[in-house]
Amino acid sequence: MSKSALKRIAAALERMSPPAGDTPDLDTADAFVWHVEPDRLAPVMQVNRIAIDLLVGIRRSRDTLLENTLQFARGLPANNALLWGARGMGKSSLVKAVHAEVLRQGHSLKIVEVQREDLPSIARLLGILRDSDHRFLLYCDDLSFSHDDQHYKSLKAVLDGGIEGRPENVVFYATSNRRHLMPRDMIENERGSAISPSEATEEKVSLSDRFGLWLGFHPCDQDEYLSMIRGYCDTYGVVISDDDLRAEAIEWQATRGSRSGRVAWQYFIDLAGRKGIQVS
Repeated sequence: MSKSALKRIAAALERMSPPAGDTPDLDTADAFVWHVEPDRLAPVMQVNRIAIDLLVGIRRSRDTLLENTLQFARGLPANNALLWGARGMGKSSLVKAVHAEVLRQGHSLKIVEVQREDLPSIARLLGILRDSDHRFLLYCDDLSFSHDDQHYKSLKAVLDGGIEGRPENVVFYATSNRRHLMPRDMIENERGSAISPSEATEEKVSLSDRFGLWLGFHPCDQDEYLSMIRGYCDTYGVVISDDDLRAEAIEWQATRGSRSGRVAWQYFIDLAGRKGIQVS
């Protein structure tokens, strides 16, 4: 192939490839979202979160995660954390609330949200963060993997690192409905059809073992559910009697077929709207 043909091919590839993003100014915000094509860290000026004191029924998980995050913000050793369990019980809310509390206590910490589908680009993100003087909490919400999903291999760079290791200024938190990040029936199926059942899913299941901190979230009982709503009402100045709140909240729960922190918040939003109260 001639040199002119090679030059034309190279020029065509350059036109097809996305332009490199500008070097991010990490002093512009305390929260960022990682995007690819092109790679960039988009600042988030106002994070969608609630106060840590409003998270009811998860006290032990709250205290454990806060202490781990404070250690990291102070430059001390800290674990990557997996928050797993029931839907709507405040896993993602806790991560964002803990970050806000760390900032409130006067520490510097940046939170960077990474989408699951962007995990293959994680090495490039770590390359950007490694050279910064800031400390970063990488956060991936609703993390799970299917049978043929290879994204989990990219995540190992964050949890264990390769020859370079995980950057000292980065810690990784993930939320998932699955304790081992993959469906239980998939684990059983692979074990049952494998020549060596004990090794069939070791590579994938061991991924969750690489999180030093596991925090389980379980369905709330009715008293906790009502306490969540009462806490929201008191915080935002929504006036309602205990009897009316109980009757309405239980009816709302029945129509949803479930009881969780998310359902409690959704009922409260409906109640605040009916009462003409703004919720910011």
